[in-house]
Amino acid sequence: MYKKFLTARSPLRLLEKGLHGGLGRGNLGLVIAGHGVGKTSFLVGVALDDLIRGDHVLHVVLDQTVAHTRDFYDTVFDDLAASARLEDEAVVHADVDRRRSIRAYPPADFDASKLGEAIALEQEAGIKPVLVIVEGIDPAGLGATELSAWRAIARDLPAEIWISAAGSDEGAGVPEHLDGLREHFDVILALEPESNGVALRALKDHENPDTTALRVALDPRTLLLKRS
Repeated sequence: MYKKFLTARSPLRLLEKGLHGGLGRGNLGLVIAGHGVGKTSFLVGVALDDLIRGDHVLHVVLDQTVAHTRDFYDTVFDDLAASARLEDEAVVHADVDRRRSIRAYPPADFDASKLGEAIALEQEAGIKPVLVIVEGIDPAGLGATELSAWRAIARDLPAEIWISAAGSDEGAGVPEHLDGLREHFDVILALEPESNGVALRALKDHENPDTTALRVALDPRTLLLKRS
């Protein structure tokens, strides 16, 4: 019952509708925001949605420890459980932990081959992630050829792969140093501070020209995704 309720009521359903189906397995997504605006909260929220539905998630961090990232999941889960008045919270939490893998790597020289190795380690354990999150990498430093390799990994799994990138604190679209890489991402989202919270804006939605249909934002207190 908890899975049916939480997944049906999740603001992720509105995000998927606004993005004509969401990012989708086999695709590469980019989320841009200034420091502290909510990139990790947003991505952890996306991950928890898959985890609660019974899927597996791989979260790769290059600028944080495994323990710090695990604590972040615990905080977001607690806020989600409280807002949803979740029953059997301990059971659900244990199931989420079992389906989630967090791996930390040095930021230097992380590339498609190392991402492939991380995924291979999961598969050797009998785990096939449907969502891969990579935080702490500069997409501009990867370049076009490398990003094509990342998309190939997403397609071969198949899984959604999300990368986070730093933008301006005010939020003004795709940063200039990333603009030449737009074609290598299927979806690009920006988190933009507003007086009553954080707005979520689509800068690219696959091949759809209309990117104005999002009806979600981040709660200013919890930074969880909410209906706007």
